[in-house]
Amino acid sequence: MAKGIIQKGILLLASLALVFPLAACGGANNGNNAANGGSGGETGSQQNQTSNQTEELSGEIILNGSSTVYPVALAVAEEFMNANPGVNVQVASTGSSNGIKAIINGEADIANASRLIKDEEVQTIQANGDDVVQMPVAFDGITVVIHKDNDWAEEMTVEQLKMIWEPGSQVTYWSDVDPSWPNEKINLYGPGTASGTFEYFTEAIVGEAFASREDYIPSEDDNVLVQGVSNDKYSLGYFGFAYYIENQDKLKAVAIKAEGSDEYVAPTLETINNGTYAPLSREIYMYPLKSALERPEVKAFIEYYMSEEGQELVELVGYVSLTQDRIEENLSHVR
Repeated sequence: MAKGIIQKGILLLASLALVFPLAACGGANNGNNAANGGSGGETGSQQNQTSNQTEELSGEIILNGSSTVYPVALAVAEEFMNANPGVNVQVASTGSSNGIKAIINGEADIANASRLIKDEEVQTIQANGDDVVQMPVAFDGITVVIHKDNDWAEEMTVEQLKMIWEPGSQVTYWSDVDPSWPNEKINLYGPGTASGTFEYFTEAIVGEAFASREDYIPSEDDNVLVQGVSNDKYSLGYFGFAYYIENQDKLKAVAIKAEGSDEYVAPTLETINNGTYAPLSREIYMYPLKSALERPEVKAFIEYYMSEEGQELVELVGYVSLTQDRIEENLSHVR
């Protein structure tokens, strides 16, 4: 079933709409089929028990924020609704900062973010009479990508990436980075400034958060970035690992050599998990409001997120699942 959910999630990710109200009617039909017996041959008492279980939870959960966290949240939301058709989960992809603004303004229950929440953001939530809990949901590796026909920049150093992306960069052509590379203009694609991926990348590569050249094509929708790089032989971009995995038939991931390292390391589930893909391996997060955690449907959603099946979805989407200590820490907030 999880594979089917991922396939549906991928279809939805191809849409340009930012907000996806995930209607529970499909899940309700699946639940009713199970309750009615179908080929399973349940007895009447078993049917009633199944029906009571599926109707136990109700309500609406709204998640907003990071496009990097979005594929994970979407997959978990769909599967959770299949098991709990009385709950409607909405997931929006607007960027980490906008997701945190949404919980500050009472427009969402959970913010998805690919960066740490800032002290001033927590203080604003507390001033509003609420609080927030930080919960990692997966490990990610920000992936630098090039066109599939690019055969000269398959390996790059952090210093070369800094030359390209730093404010005031004098790099216009690939040959400006390495004289042996083509004398062709580099067309750059990357997340917008509201993105936690933008903040993390600039700090890890340039050395200062939010410090970046401005003459690139930004988007909070990673699918726009995928399309831009895949259609342009001389382009370069970056985004979350899951979007690369989904589109690796038309993109190449750049192997990166960190400062002080002797080798170039490509992003894989293994290198992200063991931290050798440096300096772009990181945790990604959700931030539920404490008031939301008091609601049974939100507690159940987070418990499912942290379950074996939920973490299986994390890996099917293309990220690295959490360690057990991280899972237990997250569950401590809802038990």
